[in-house]
Amino acid sequence: MQYSFYDFLKLIGSLGLFLYGMKIMSEGLQKAAGDRLRGILTAMTTNRVTGVLTGCLITALIQSSSATTVMVVSFVNAGLLTLTQSISVIMGANIGTTVTAWIISVFGFKVDMAAFALPLLAFALPLIFSGKSTRKSIGEFIFGFAFLFMGLSMLKGNAPDLAKNPEMLAFVQNYTDMGFLSILLFLLIGTVLTMIVQASAATMAITLIMCANGWISYELGAALVLGENIGTTITANLAALTGNTQAKRAALAHLVFNVFGVIWVLVIFYPFVNGISWFVDTFMHPGSTDVAVSYKLSAFHTIFNICNVSLMIWLVKLIERTVRFLIPQKEEEEEYRLRFITGGMLSTAELSILQASKEIHLYAERTYRMFTMVQDLLHTTKDDEFNKTYSRIEKYENISDNMEVEIANYLNQVSEGRLSSEGKLQIRSMLREVTEIESIADSCCNLARTINRKRESNADFTEKQYEHIHTMMQLVDDALQQMISVVNKAENQSAAINKSYNIENEINNYRNQLKNQNVLDVNNKEYNYQTGVYYMDFIAECEKLGDYVVNVVEASMDIREKK
Repeated sequence: MQYSFYDFLKLIGSLGLFLYGMKIMSEGLQKAAGDRLRGILTAMTTNRVTGVLTGCLITALIQSSSATTVMVVSFVNAGLLTLTQSISVIMGANIGTTVTAWIISVFGFKVDMAAFALPLLAFALPLIFSGKSTRKSIGEFIFGFAFLFMGLSMLKGNAPDLAKNPEMLAFVQNYTDMGFLSILLFLLIGTVLTMIVQASAATMAITLIMCANGWISYELGAALVLGENIGTTITANLAALTGNTQAKRAALAHLVFNVFGVIWVLVIFYPFVNGISWFVDTFMHPGSTDVAVSYKLSAFHTIFNICNVSLMIWLVKLIERTVRFLIPQKEEEEEYRLRFITGGMLSTAELSILQASKEIHLYAERTYRMFTMVQDLLHTTKDDEFNKTYSRIEKYENISDNMEVEIANYLNQVSEGRLSSEGKLQIRSMLREVTEIESIADSCCNLARTINRKRESNADFTEKQYEHIHTMMQLVDDALQQMISVVNKAENQSAAINKSYNIENEINNYRNQLKNQNVLDVNNKEYNYQTGVYYMDFIAECEKLGDYVVNVVEASMDIREKK
């Protein structure tokens, strides 16, 4: 046998180049049109039909149904899409992914696209080194496109020549003449292969080459294609592993939809594939045999997915009920786990930033809730209630520390990916936001400790001191609410930051006024020195908290400027 291990490594390397090209091409386009894709996805899912068209369009553009479904699962996890909307977009993604097979069939087998690859790279080179991130992203897209076809050409060139290695063909043939069992076996092979390669387009390319080279028949190629449709769902299910219940359901819906589709096609397998074969031969006149079989497989891939969507679009509610039954809602989902971002597989880099910003908004709201607990603690007299509230504040402080670490780790993970220069600056500002929000939580805990120390020493504030504390806490409360609206991007930018600065100035001036008044009050024996210490510790901590709030607002404004 003349096919050496070195030849096999070249085959694997060709597959690597093909996959890398597809990845670079997809990421380049996502970066160039990230916000627009996001806008399309959220705006065009009002009903099932527009959802299908949206999924189809985005997947045809970014050439990866896995990327679309991971994006959709992330949107569901973030609460931007409902489960019903996500199912229709995933259906559309299945149709959109068939475009890859047609590009390979039409260009890959008829035109030697690899011959155009190097001139394409020359055209993309100045774009890659451009200072403008959009041009750089377009350059990456062209690079990826060229690598994809170079990889495809090398795959064809490095596939073993079965005419010279008949024993290898005999090995394949051992499993090709078992009737319907062969169909099921190749369906399983297609599923496993796609799970390993993590890209149905790559498995489709391998299938097209196997059929064009005469390794396997058109029917077995069709069985591999069916397997690829099941295998491609693994990516979204991996992405949803650490997601919330809704995200897991959306990923499972993708699997359920494709399994249903494969089952009904298997029931009418031979009439279905023969009908497509007749359609291609009659209407498309593909010419040579290798082109004919690639056209037939591409047509099978497309028609199967269109028929499946046309059938299943009426059963969206049934699919939804099925996944809800298979993944029941937990009685009490962990309240303190990250809701919008997960420790699992990252979605697209630009989308990951959106997920993180929603998580930061939730983080800000949790620290505000912690401050309201401090306000309650100040006036709690019963021991049981006091200890319960104080424990809750300490628990929130631990949660806050964990959230800071988890969000920061996630952002660092995202920054290691392929990001535009604006995206990297955004992440830097978001990390600052997270640090300052955690400092607010620390301040809230310090306020609670001051109240606890005062209580343990049996000291109490005078009515006048309580009055001043209430005024100061109201100012801090206003500052925190203003900060949340800024983090949530709910207000006009310049008006919001001016409002925050005004509140901060009020807090500073009031602190200075109370500091001077405290000296006079202690001298006038209105309260003892120790009570004055607790009082000023409390006021000073409130002022420090106000500083952290302004830092969060400034970081949030930086993020908006860098978009």
